[in-house]
Amino acid sequence: MKKRIWTLFAIINIIVVYLVVTSWVKSEENDPETATAQVMPYQIKGIDIPDEMTFAGEEVPINRIDIRERLDRELLSNSYFHSNTLLLIKRANRYFPMMDTILRSEGVPEDFKYLALIESSLDPRAISPAGAVGIWQFMKSTGKDFGLEVDNEIDERYHIEKSTRAACEYFKKAYGRYGSWTLVAASYNIGQRRISEELSRQKVDNYYDLLLVDETSRYVFRILALKEIFKDPVSYGFNLKKEDLYPIVKMRKVVLNSSVSDFGLFAQEHDISYGILKEFNPWLRDSFLTNSQNKTYVIDIPVKSYLTFNKRHIDVYQQNWVVR
Repeated sequence: MKKRIWTLFAIINIIVVYLVVTSWVKSEENDPETATAQVMPYQIKGIDIPDEMTFAGEEVPINRIDIRERLDRELLSNSYFHSNTLLLIKRANRYFPMMDTILRSEGVPEDFKYLALIESSLDPRAISPAGAVGIWQFMKSTGKDFGLEVDNEIDERYHIEKSTRAACEYFKKAYGRYGSWTLVAASYNIGQRRISEELSRQKVDNYYDLLLVDETSRYVFRILALKEIFKDPVSYGFNLKKEDLYPIVKMRKVVLNSSVSDFGLFAQEHDISYGILKEFNPWLRDSFLTNSQNKTYVIDIPVKSYLTFNKRHIDVYQQNWVVR
């Protein structure tokens, strides 16, 4: 009798547990968030390596195992460094059109705009611990060598257009020396003298066969990785809307060929604040301008309507940068 009672009790317990578990599973299935998680789980996965690749029209030996793995490292690093890469895409929408125009006019391959991404994250006010500044990270002496005015009142290393043209002069001069745009890019990181010494010492004639310090060894591959991601950010998981991108701010140009005693008053006269004046003209380094030689400068004054967010002001640089 006792055995039957215990058997019946066990059966009842099994039925109760079954009903409880079934009820819980059904409630989870009916929960929209749980259902979404089951259908679309968050995944951390490897990155597909492209079958072929070029930099500035020069072929990357992507089938070499060491080249493939070096590129893989930078693709993974930039694909999963979400906040930084998102910011780069946003800023590139503002600056790439101008940079493309200048690079084309100077006869420099447009791929060099990706070099600016890794140099400064396209921050016009970027300053390195060594004192290199601006989008192209010119040192003071190098900036002067390539025609930029650098003093306490004017520092054209911060001038986006002028510093881009100066960078082009560097690239063209280096290309005349090496005949390789890839070596030109590497030399921008480590210097032409060091590149030339290593080419001679290692008895090779190209970047991909050189053994270099880690930063320069990774340098071109960081450029390549960002170029690949920027071809189609959405496919790498960067889902931006049109309004996420930074718009090009329309400017009116004010020619200045005299001194300015107070840029605060100058800004007021042009119906903007001192902060806005410096925001769009970071190369003005003081609150006044002596200009004893009466040089001619062009000040960018933003059109006021463009200082208020308006989706209609946003032109998308590359259509597959945004989700439809």
